[in-house]
Order: sequence, then structure tokens, then C-alpha cells
Amino acid sequence: MLDQDLFPRHPLSWQARALTHVLRGAVKPIGSLFLRHPLALTACSLLKAVPMRPPSHVGIVPHRFARCGGEWVRAGLGLDERKALLYFHGGGYFSCSPATHRPITWRLSVAARRPVLALDYRQGPMHPLKASLEDALDAYECLLERGHEPGDILLAGDSAGGHLTLATLLALRDRRRPMPAGAICLSPWADLTDFPRRANRWQDPMLSASRVRWLARRWTAGLDARDPLVSPVLGDYAGLPPLMIVTGSTEVLREEDRRVAVRARAAGVPVRYEEWDRMPHVFPMLADVLPEARLAYRHIAEFVADLGAADSASAAAA
Repeated sequence: MLDQDLFPRHPLSWQARALTHVLRGAVKPIGSLFLRHPLALTACSLLKAVPMRPPSHVGIVPHRFARCGGEWVRAGLGLDERKALLYFHGGGYFSCSPATHRPITWRLSVAARRPVLALDYRQGPMHPLKASLEDALDAYECLLERGHEPGDILLAGDSAGGHLTLATLLALRDRRRPMPAGAICLSPWADLTDFPRRANRWQDPMLSASRVRWLARRWTAGLDARDPLVSPVLGDYAGLPPLMIVTGSTEVLREEDRRVAVRARAAGVPVRYEEWDRMPHVFPMLADVLPEARLAYRHIAEFVADLGAADSASAAAA
């Protein structure tokens, strides 16, 4: 079923309990202290050079675009090469890369049973948000030029990459380009307006609400933060394909993720909204250690299968 709200409630694993303590006691305080100066953004951009080694059965093939790069990721058996998933990594628009997000992309390849094209889009502080969106749109057009049908393409992204996923969909619709079959957003950062995030500001074990607000101010300087391509939570979702939104119940981004789901449904878009009990920001990234994260990919596989079933039903009705 494409349109539904799910609130997975399982006994919290000991791995999740331990990880939450580490995030709350070390990662969150360090991030809050470090991200207080623009130079920190440049320093954090070095994280792009830290690759994550996937299992030996995963194939990685570099791919070059006009202004940026990326990599094809293939994992699992029986992949349909006619199909593709275009992935936008997170990292606050200033850090990380396809290489750092391989724990997500190879599992998405298995769940979606198709190759994943992870885009190494341009980021701040050297490049503005507009450059990231241009790269995302170019990559989508590249897939179309390679012969992929729009209905055989999925978009996906986490955090800032979730923001880029939503902005890309809105831009494609506004440009009257053919839409992909659907999109998967993991803890998307959807609101870059200057508002204080009060919900979960103390409960979130990883993200500081004040640092998220600080970043939003940095990336929206000179822009209209209420532009839907800057803050997709304010967009008109009419004409967009089905969405899957995965978030944690204690995230500071949870409220804007809910608002995206409500706004999309109001425009007639089917939304599978999943709010996982006490899971940290982009918890599917942590599937190597969290059993809850591994279960999330089964849910993603269900969403992709439901998309295929809906498409088959539409074709039969026509």
C-alpha cells in the first residue's frame, strides 16, 4: 500500500541503546562546538575523502558528468539494468560523498533490485544550493539520455540529499519534464527558513537544532528561504510521484518531515510515511550495527514493489 502512515514500534535493540548514548555523549556535543565558524565547513569537507569499503560482492564503477562525478553501485542478484535509482548523499551540503554513503547505496541496490547511481554533486561552501540542484537535474537527464524510461527511475536521498530529492522533483515538475516513478527520502532536511526547532531539540541524540538553523542561514544567504526549491516543505506537490519518507521519532527534523507528508497528501500524492521509534538521524546508514536499520530496507523493498504493482495495474486498466 503506497499511501499509509507507519510507526514501527519494536523493543529497542541493545545496539540502538548503546549507539544513542555514544551519539548523545560525543557526536552531538562535538558537532555543536565545531560548527560555529565558516572555516569548520571547509575542514569538514575533507570527509568526502573517507571512503567506506563495501562488501566484496558489491560492484563500484565510477561515472563522470560534465561538472561532477559519481559512481554506479550494484549489489544483489537479478538486477534489472533497464532500471536505475539516482541517489543524493547527505552531509549538510558541505561534506560526505558517494563513497561515504556506500552503506546505504549498496543496500538500496538490493532492496530496489536495480543499479544505483550515486551523484557526487557540487556542495558548499564553494558552491551554492543552485549548483547542487543543477547537477541533480543533469544527472536525471543523463539517465533519460542513456535510454532509461522515466517510469523505471527512482530518486532517493538522505538528510541534505533528501532536500535535494524533493527540490529535484519540484523542479522537474515546474520544467514539465517527465517524472520518475517515485522517491525515497531518509530523514530529509526540508525547511531552510529561519525558524527555531523546538520539537525534539533535547531528545535528538545526534543533531543540534541550533546548528541546523546555523547551516540553514549559511546556505540561504541572499536567497528567498521560502522558495519551494530552497525549502521544499513549502512546495506545491501536485503532479509529483509517490513518496516514501523515513524518519526517527526523536529527530529535530521530524516535524518538517511530517509536514512534507501532509502537504504532499493534500495535493493528491500517495505518501508512505514511516516514523521509527527512537531512531537517530538517517539510521539506515547504520545497518552494519543496527538491526532496526536492516529492517528499514525491507520496508523500502515493499515500497518499491508497491510502486511496480501500481504501475502494472495502471497499465492493465489502460
